[in-house]
Amino acid sequence: QLLYVPSKAAANIFTREAKAGIKLYVKRVFIMDDADNLIPNYLRFVQGVVDSADLPLNVSREILQESRDVKTIREGNTRRVLTMLDGLAKSEDEADQEKFKKFYAEFGSVIKEGLGEDMGNRERILKLLRFPTSQNDDVSTSLEAYKARMKEGQKAIYFVTADSLMAAKNSPQLELFRKKDIEVLLMADRVDEWAMEFVHEFDGTPMQNVSKGAVDLGDLQDAEEKKALEAAAEQFKPIVDQLSDALKAKTKEVRVTTRLVDSPACLVTSEGELSPQLIRMLQQAGQEVPESKPILEINPEHPLVKKLEGSAQFDDLANVIFDQAVIAEGGLPADPAEYIKRINSLLLK
Repeated sequence: QLLYVPSKAAANIFTREAKAGIKLYVKRVFIMDDADNLIPNYLRFVQGVVDSADLPLNVSREILQESRDVKTIREGNTRRVLTMLDGLAKSEDEADQEKFKKFYAEFGSVIKEGLGEDMGNRERILKLLRFPTSQNDDVSTSLEAYKARMKEGQKAIYFVTADSLMAAKNSPQLELFRKKDIEVLLMADRVDEWAMEFVHEFDGTPMQNVSKGAVDLGDLQDAEEKKALEAAAEQFKPIVDQLSDALKAKTKEVRVTTRLVDSPACLVTSEGELSPQLIRMLQQAGQEVPESKPILEINPEHPLVKKLEGSAQFDDLANVIFDQAVIAEGGLPADPAEYIKRINSLLLK
């Protein structure tokens, strides 16, 4: 085996035409280019040659698929590449650190695919990943470094997914975390949403997407805050019921939340359901997606939400609040023209 990682990603790295760059020789006789059975798909950027004395000279792609020797070669190649990358990532040498940084900028998105493809090496792949956070824009924070910085009483690794880094940074779901100075990993690669569906913990610590399910900070959220949420939910029940009725075609549920500080509302996905980002990605790829409605969480302290009570424009306000929550998480209103019409109408009044 003679393998290397190029300094630049191929232009077609994310297309169906992308092939592994491993050349196969048998007893020093060239057999084929692009022997994709010799390296897993998430390491398709690796180039090199493999010369085997154990395969027949008339080996074909069909034989490669069934060969036990090929499986051994593939596992060996995978182990060598991950060990080399792990050595670069852990090295304290500045030159090695710079090499790893350049590697990750080119191929970080590709290697994340291994989280869903290679269960046996999932923990090794997770240790290679780097992310920006709500406290640091550089793509430099490893999961191990995040764990070392977790606040006392914090029981989960928090992360948020979005279509872009800017959308992740400005996500309404982060408002409570910022208020409490809790760091959150920002995941803005297109593959992140899909890849994290296969990851539930790292080194024994649960991974929690802050945009899925009800926010639960455990020991980091005091009893007074929980009591305040219960009181607000009771007080705003009539408005919540009215919102549920006005937005029944768009939402699965409307509820009061403490996760918001400055925003009137945000969209949340139920545990186990596809997020809006993943739905958009699958639709853009031409795949059919089961119908899924988000949960709308409202901030009872926001002036716009307070304005709902007794408003003659309740339906317009309700729909604008919902559509703004869609925009805040990187989407577009289902009917942009109708959204603009409602905004103009409210501005005139």
